[in-house]
Amino acid sequence: MDKPLLADGSVVGDYSLLFKYWEKARKLRGEEAARGAVLGGEDFRYLENLIGRVKRLSDLLDVLTEYFMERVDPEAARQAYVEAYGVEIDAYEAARRVARILAGWLVEAAKSTGMLRLRGAWEH
Repeated sequence: MDKPLLADGSVVGDYSLLFKYWEKARKLRGEEAARGAVLGGEDFRYLENLIGRVKRLSDLLDVLTEYFMERVDPEAARQAYVEAYGVEIDAYEAARRVARILAGWLVEAAKSTGMLRLRGAWEH
């Protein structure tokens, strides 16, 4: 299974939707749209500010999902979801699922770089 840079699969088990999203976003909206769904330095700074304030991994993922929502194109996400899984889904829900993958990827990347350490099943 392919994973993006610094991902280890410990939070996000399947990145296929994200890869499909990049394809669809690029096709529908151009390279800029696809780049909006890639991690950058500002994302790590945002996460760094959350560490210590958010105690549970599930809560951290919820906050990060909301953070990434504005960077996900709903129609590209819907098309990617249909292509990846063969199931129609509401565009908003598809965008939330892509944003959740981005949130999980950021957590995995932060773990890989030593910025974040997860303890137990749900705490960091």
